[in-house]
Amino acid sequence: MQISLVSLVVADYDRAVEFFVGVLGFELVEDSPSLTNDGREKRWVVVRPPGAGTGLLLAKADGDAQVAAVGNQTGSRVGFFLQVDDFEATHRRMVEAGVEFLGEPRTEPYGRVVVFRDIAGNKWDLLGPR
Repeated sequence: MQISLVSLVVADYDRAVEFFVGVLGFELVEDSPSLTNDGREKRWVVVRPPGAGTGLLLAKADGDAQVAAVGNQTGSRVGFFLQVDDFEATHRRMVEAGVEFLGEPRTEPYGRVVVFRDIAGNKWDLLGPR
């Protein structure tokens, strides 16, 4: 058993793909036309880190409740965790790409960590080895 996808509500498909693929280095697994349950057009957009089993379904906000959730899917808590092998190089690359960090990297018992925001405003931990 595994979790294959986690939905991430975004304001715009293309801007989200650019962030996750162009900035974070995720792979674009799928970008296909689809339909909502009531027959309206949408896209099925899946991204994931290289080699990862679990991906993100980038879901464009549809309706007031979803629009309100963009950037705050976890109630302002860190809700997503990106584990990398080379913390310093990844952090430097993300800084150069203009990613918003909410503090400086620090060392914790579980490794190096710093909080950043994604394109929608959700908080993530960038995690690396000690």
